[in-house]
Amino acid sequence: MASCFVVGDKFRERVTELLENHLSSVPQGLREELEKVLDRPEPTTLSFGVARRLKKYLQDNGHPFYLHELLEDSSLHLPEVLKPPRNPELVARLERIKVKLANEEYNRITRNVNTQEICRGGTVADFGRQMRSAKAAVVTVFNFIVTVAATFACCYMGSQYLFAAIEARVISAVIAASVVGLAELYVLVRTMEGELGEP
Repeated sequence: MASCFVVGDKFRERVTELLENHLSSVPQGLREELEKVLDRPEPTTLSFGVARRLKKYLQDNGHPFYLHELLEDSSLHLPEVLKPPRNPELVARLERIKVKLANEEYNRITRNVNTQEICRGGTVADFGRQMRSAKAAVVTVFNFIVTVAATFACCYMGSQYLFAAIEARVISAVIAASVVGLAELYVLVRTMEGELGEP
């Protein structure tokens, strides 16, 4: 916290004039304090107490300049705050806590990582699982195509007893194949939903 001013040249000049003026009757105690301030090497500091006494003197004696004019080129002296040294036990404890928190954070981030599953080529079990999945997809598509084609062929061949025109037979076979295809798609989607819904 500031307790004094760092005075400038204007203060020195005005106070020197004030002290040299024989008409001004500066009290002896204040005169000695001001002379000490002027005799100090740069940077010269003026305490708030001396500044208050000088201000009171100037007001009481009706001098033509005021304290704020004297201190125009002055500044507050803010002493440097010295930080106390840190307790080594506290520093060591804080470091241990930081390391512990970093380890907990690392463990939280990596808790769902399984090192057994991380390998470049994958294991034989992974390859077999993928092959079974691909095989099931191929079988499902093949089954769908065969079912639709067989329905079309069966309906086309069976409709010859009902319709004499080929156009009517083709239309009836396409309608039957479409209905069976939609039913197959519905069953396939429900099956996939069931597989995906499993945990």
